[in-house]
Amino acid sequence: MKMLIGLGNPGLDYAKTRHNAGFMVIERLISKQRINDPVKAKFHAACVDTQLGGHKCILMRPTTYMNRSGISVVEAVAFYKLQPAVDIMVIADDIALPTGMIKIKPAGGSGGQNGLSDITRALGSDQYPRLRVGIGMQPAGGKPAVMNQADFVLSRFIAEEQPLLESSIDQAAEALDVFVRKGLDAAMNAFNSKNNPDKDQN
Repeated sequence: MKMLIGLGNPGLDYAKTRHNAGFMVIERLISKQRINDPVKAKFHAACVDTQLGGHKCILMRPTTYMNRSGISVVEAVAFYKLQPAVDIMVIADDIALPTGMIKIKPAGGSGGQNGLSDITRALGSDQYPRLRVGIGMQPAGGKPAVMNQADFVLSRFIAEEQPLLESSIDQAAEALDVFVRKGLDAAMNAFNSKNNPDKDQN
């Protein structure tokens, strides 16, 4: 079983903000795969139990705020007896990546992302895969954002970024499908090279 966790903040006030990129990817995966399984409230999250390519998986959007994301993850990991290093993928926004880019990593630091920080705290380890969706402060127009980081991540994408955002959300949804069907290495090889041809994929 695989568990895919898209991070974000609940409520209409936060819908489609940069910090909710993880939610957007889960929503896009549901749409692209035409998943009709019901959404259930459990593990302090909105969860969909489904299958991708014959593989059982759970799609999760925590209903806690971002900085308490670990509550949902640790409850579900314990319930299903999952091994985070191989069974889960956390999808989170990344201010260090430009809008339009994604990158998959098998483990590592939070990069200041509060959801990842809380998941690492709750699990007691940073050894879990994460798919980073770029929301960078250097947008498509080339000018750095002038607001502070906290306000920036809660802002919405500008019109010029929308095509890049749509492309990255589509790629991220495809990468999750590959992760479930073929594993982490296959997803990294396919999508890190596509987004970062000249950079280390680890």
